[in-house]
Amino acid sequence: MKPQFKWGLLVALLSVVVGTVAGCGVYSASSGRVDERFKRVAVEYLENLTSEPNIGVDLSDGIVREFQEDNTLKVVDERDADTLLTGRVMRYGSREVAARQDLTVTEYQVQIAVELTLTVRATGEKIFKRKRFTGTGNYVLNDNDFTESDARDEATEEIVRDILALVVEDW
Repeated sequence: MKPQFKWGLLVALLSVVVGTVAGCGVYSASSGRVDERFKRVAVEYLENLTSEPNIGVDLSDGIVREFQEDNTLKVVDERDADTLLTGRVMRYGSREVAARQDLTVTEYQVQIAVELTLTVRATGEKIFKRKRFTGTGNYVLNDNDFTESDARDEATEEIVRDILALVVEDW
């Protein structure tokens, strides 16, 4: 006796496989919408509580640049802003992360910690207050392709991603 081929079973099996694969696409926890109270933001220069010269100004400029590249929040002058981002740089450091067998350090990690407050200008409501954000970036010693400055930029990008996650994403 010859077994019968079951088309219905094949179609059902293919539906499960296709549905499973299709469900494994890009996932986003964000609705992609920003509360209008947050849309236009002014970024003040951060107070520098570290011994690293100009890190407050550099980090503020980096935050503005990253916000502009991301384009979720629009950076504007304070008089036109819905929200105001203020804060201070709490820590800037560089630590060893890799060394050769002779204990010569070859790679460092820049570590930046900031404390930020996001305030709705119209009401004074604090979206977050004195929230700590940290970022890190690595660089290889004597490598002109990726310098300490690049590692600082990488740390800034990480901080901005965390700010945007807090402001934009709604779980």
